[in-house]
Amino acid sequence: MNRNKFTLLVLGFFLSFFQAYAQSKLLTMEEAIITPKLYPSSLQNVSFLPNGNFFCYQIPQSSSPKLYIVNVENQYVDSSLTLNVINNSLKIKKLPELKRIPFIEWINQNNFIFTVEGKMYNFNRINLETTLFFELPSKYNHVEWAPQKEKAAFSIDKNLFVSNSNGQINQITFDGTYGIVYGEPVHRNEFGINKGLFWSNDAKKLAFYKMDESKVTDYFIYQNNTMPASVEKIKYPFAGATSHFVQVGVYDIEKGTMVYLKTSGPEDQYLTNISWSPDNQYIYLAKVSRDQKNMWLERYWANDGNLDQIVVEEFNSKYTEPENPPVFIPWNENQFLWQSERDGFNHLYLYNTNGKLIKQLTKGPWVVTKILQFNQESNLVFIEGTKDSPLEKHVYAVNILSGKMYKITQQSATHNVTISSNGKYLLDKYSSMTIPGKLDLLSESGAVLTNIYTAPNPLEDYALGETSIFPIKNGNTTLYARMIKPLGFNPDVQYPVVVYVYGGPHVQLINNSWLGGSNLWMQFMAQQGYIVFTIDNRGSLNRGFEFESAVHGKLGTIEMEDQIAGIEFLKKQSYVDASRIGVHGWSFGGFMTTSLMSRNPGLFKVGVAGGPVIDWKMYEIMYTERYMGNPLGNKAGYDSANLLNHVANLEGKLLMIHGCDDDVVLWQHSLLYLQKAVEMKKTNLDYFVYPGHKHNVTGKDRLHLMQKVTEYLFDNL
Repeated sequence: MNRNKFTLLVLGFFLSFFQAYAQSKLLTMEEAIITPKLYPSSLQNVSFLPNGNFFCYQIPQSSSPKLYIVNVENQYVDSSLTLNVINNSLKIKKLPELKRIPFIEWINQNNFIFTVEGKMYNFNRINLETTLFFELPSKYNHVEWAPQKEKAAFSIDKNLFVSNSNGQINQITFDGTYGIVYGEPVHRNEFGINKGLFWSNDAKKLAFYKMDESKVTDYFIYQNNTMPASVEKIKYPFAGATSHFVQVGVYDIEKGTMVYLKTSGPEDQYLTNISWSPDNQYIYLAKVSRDQKNMWLERYWANDGNLDQIVVEEFNSKYTEPENPPVFIPWNENQFLWQSERDGFNHLYLYNTNGKLIKQLTKGPWVVTKILQFNQESNLVFIEGTKDSPLEKHVYAVNILSGKMYKITQQSATHNVTISSNGKYLLDKYSSMTIPGKLDLLSESGAVLTNIYTAPNPLEDYALGETSIFPIKNGNTTLYARMIKPLGFNPDVQYPVVVYVYGGPHVQLINNSWLGGSNLWMQFMAQQGYIVFTIDNRGSLNRGFEFESAVHGKLGTIEMEDQIAGIEFLKKQSYVDASRIGVHGWSFGGFMTTSLMSRNPGLFKVGVAGGPVIDWKMYEIMYTERYMGNPLGNKAGYDSANLLNHVANLEGKLLMIHGCDDDVVLWQHSLLYLQKAVEMKKTNLDYFVYPGHKHNVTGKDRLHLMQKVTEYLFDNL
């Protein structure tokens, strides 16, 4: 359908329902993409003070910014701590004033710290005094503060620096350079790794990653912002190729000495989930084999780096994926909780430090998603999980002695909870399909003590399509789908459909949160007369190991089967125009979009694929080999998933989009697909690039991107 005809259709559609929606607004593209005020507001700087009997919050977008400090026991609210008060204290010390209250962190009942442009300040709320606590040098990266913020470690130009208790900064490594990196996250941020520096609890020692990438393939990224054009050289470890070599060092701050953990095994194994023992004598790490089938939780002496003991060992014929370090029981330093999927779902296992399994603490066909806090008085550990529904997250308390578990959060919703240090109170932030956002104060039993904040509905004045979440069966597998119906939906009218897809591991698109996990662009499309449909296929998050690992060795195949089951469901609905179904996705969703268009010709009339993986041999080792194995051992799987082998089958119109500076899914992926399409005279492939953007198109250009996607769907669907 051309754009003019579509415009007339939408105009007629709008006029026919004008009376019913006369008081309602329609989203503009700009509102749908880059207008934060149309998403639910929430309180800022929400946290408990260290003793657990006070909590703090800040009201957003206030004309008079201030921190509210609440006494939990008597509900007294102290609102005297304003931005003006903080700025007056800064002015006295001739320090730069603030335009807004920054993120703060309480270090005790009377003092909080905040960081602005590398300078850490301490504010005392009793004497209303601000002091410059610490100043980082320019060009620092990956800073990690000691537990009491008295010391800092950071990297500059790949080398590692630490401060002592007097604030004196010392450089402790000197050979950092291109290919040798200290103190940064390793293994491409897989295995839950998000940092490379680890202070001991007493701040006397610092563990750190050293990554030797000298044998990893050099890759060149085109830079067009210079004249002549130049290239940026990066290290990119391709699946099946040489990986990097990681070591864990330990630096003694007082002695100025350094040792490295004496890990045995091949250089290309993975050293993950680093943590210190409570007594600071040992370092625990989860060592994973290159093929990711074996995991050993090992304990090393921090003083000399020698292996003390293998504490836990696991094997899985597909893969093991530790993402959480051991969590020690605060009142028993000889016991810890270990998270494992060994029974098919991520659960808690109680071990002693000699490696003896005491008990499996949680079990059942649901997933523990997070360990939150402990309550020593009641022998409780608080956890976040999906026991009630894979579409929701709730908080549960588990008695470590008896194993008895009870639910704390009661509202059907997706909850995000902060718990006081003593485990007696909870700040429960949640949303659902019908609740934009709430923050409640709960007791440890789950009783709601007070509602602190209820977000207004930011879309109250807008007309929206009806959103529903429901199960779909593919054989014996239950899948969850989300449908947004067009505004003014008429079951006697047939509507075009846009399928939004991701489909890859570690992502869940559908849940019982505000808008059902959708976004305002999807609502915009529903206002334009489209059904917007999404399904979380096998391979996606929070459904257990069997569900997620079903894709192992054959990425794209099982996922497409489930997506096709969703399409078959749509085709059975009388209100769906089966000849006008389109698909859009980014990253793994770009791979899925291209797979669906190339490997299932005729299923979709149009597709838009952003940042797509085309050939998994060209993607990084850690992720790819977990789900596909080594290319040498799984040639058939790699060949089947390689979309260059399916270009000839492409039907319908496909727009492929890529960021020129993409260092995650390299630009070369889509360029090779484009080249193959030209060779095969496939004129139904269109192409667009975003110079200067990496894997995601962000900032002001995000609006341009989504306008491009939308117009392509308008013009071809």
